[in-house]
Amino acid sequence: MDFILYHDDYRVHDDELMYVKPKLIQALFKKGGDDKNGDHLRMDVKTLIIHPEKCNNCGDCETACISTRTSLTSPGLSCIRILSTENEDFFFPIACKQCENPPCMATCPKEAIYRDAELDLVLIDRKKCVGCGMCVSACPFGAMKLDTHKAKSYKCDLCGGDPECVKVCEPMAIEYQKIEMLKIPNMVHVAGRLARLAKP
Repeated sequence: MDFILYHDDYRVHDDELMYVKPKLIQALFKKGGDDKNGDHLRMDVKTLIIHPEKCNNCGDCETACISTRTSLTSPGLSCIRILSTENEDFFFPIACKQCENPPCMATCPKEAIYRDAELDLVLIDRKKCVGCGMCVSACPFGAMKLDTHKAKSYKCDLCGGDPECVKVCEPMAIEYQKIEMLKIPNMVHVAGRLARLAKP
């Protein structure tokens, strides 16, 4: 079963759809040493876990992110973004998933995207980045963005392991937990709900 994820600046539009299969989501989080079934997810690292049903679109996560990113991006650019349906009855915070096999890293022609072995985070070497936008096109979650003023890509780096967005999210729509708390069926369910909301 296919499901739909949407990405735009802040709203969802029917003419800007991106289709992603659940198997692709699983592949992005596969660990290097696969188990017998080949579906061994990394369980020993932490990531942002999103609960869109709790999001009230307050924007505090975006504000907190902007306040910590001004040295890396132009003012007003947040690494986490809240997407909404056109009738604004469903909100979905989007941030980098720190994929185990990141498409953005695979497509970067300058090898500017790398994984930090110590932090186990996917990071961008801004000195190497030329702002070509290949990583933006490759990200299936719409989490990679391009700062057109500085001609550099940018994304969430989890604030080095202490994400500010989590601290300010009062409804607890964003949590920083081990990936074992992230369930693939839940991801498919939420994405399927987005798809149904978009239908006429």
